[in-house]
Amino acid sequence: MLGLLLMAAIVGLGLVLKASARAMFGMLVLVWAALVLAHLPLPGFVPISRVLGGSLAAWLGLGVLAALVLAYRKVLRAIRDRAAEPEPKTPPRPGAFSEAELDRYARHIMLREIGGPGQKRLKQAKVLVIGAGGLGSPVLLYLAAAGVGRIGVVDDDVVSNSNLQRQVIHRDADIGMPKVFSAQKAMLALNPHIEVRPYNRRLSAADAEALIAEHDLILDGTDNFDTRYLVNAACVATGKPLISGAITQWEGQLSLYDPAKGAPCYACVFPQAPAPGLAPSCAEAGVVGALPGVIGAMMAAEAIKEITGAGQSARGRLMIYDALWGESRQIGVKRRADCAVCGAGHAAGDGHS
Repeated sequence: MLGLLLMAAIVGLGLVLKASARAMFGMLVLVWAALVLAHLPLPGFVPISRVLGGSLAAWLGLGVLAALVLAYRKVLRAIRDRAAEPEPKTPPRPGAFSEAELDRYARHIMLREIGGPGQKRLKQAKVLVIGAGGLGSPVLLYLAAAGVGRIGVVDDDVVSNSNLQRQVIHRDADIGMPKVFSAQKAMLALNPHIEVRPYNRRLSAADAEALIAEHDLILDGTDNFDTRYLVNAACVATGKPLISGAITQWEGQLSLYDPAKGAPCYACVFPQAPAPGLAPSCAEAGVVGALPGVIGAMMAAEAIKEITGAGQSARGRLMIYDALWGESRQIGVKRRADCAVCGAGHAAGDGHS
């Protein structure tokens, strides 16, 4: 039929000229409309319809069929486009775990002593770590890996080459960088689901209580007695539990000091600093590189237990580890009624000594 030949010619010409599918479709619609009009029972159009061939019903049927095919293709394309779209990532509810977090903390959640509720307490916890050196390094890494929701870190020092023998949170490329920022970078690289707040300053009597009061648990890994006593006094004044560790050469120790719950404070066990030379610093006496890893990991484990309520806490126990001889021992410690910080007249949480 001439009508079909005309349509085929339009398609062929469009392909040769590389016309757009929209343009060819428009031309075909115009030709189809003209053919339908030519077959209408109007005076003067009968001879033209005979030349073109076909019938009104045939051309209308062709148009309906073409419309159905086009509609089907459009619906099919819409379904394919919808299937190809990525699933919208709805943010988890506040306090809820994302799929990535559930997978990350699965080994914790499987533990009967922690489970989902314990992991949620870790996510909601606010922990302050004082010192980002030898002890602070493993403490910060393990607390970050465990999913503690907010971790504050206080230190005024910068990374030096001599630190890298034991301060494993820092890298050679971090030399010269403030330790709190080096630590923050490493912690977020390990676990982007936590918040890290760096405090690049030395803790002072002016701000210790206010900063400590913002947190649920304090971990002290500093290397001088002045700061340890300052932290202890602020923890007693604010009623916050304190996990304090110390290392020298081959030996380390730690305990959980919490007079608000009947345990001694740091000053109960160590009422005064030792005489000069009796407790030399790591810089003066040296320290085996792996020792802060052992004690720091133990401090982190005690922090996880304290937050989740798992197991027996270190309250009232001074734990000592001797790496040279591979020995561990514990000493029971108690509150002292005459303690200058938490003793009589200095009830935990009631103020300064």
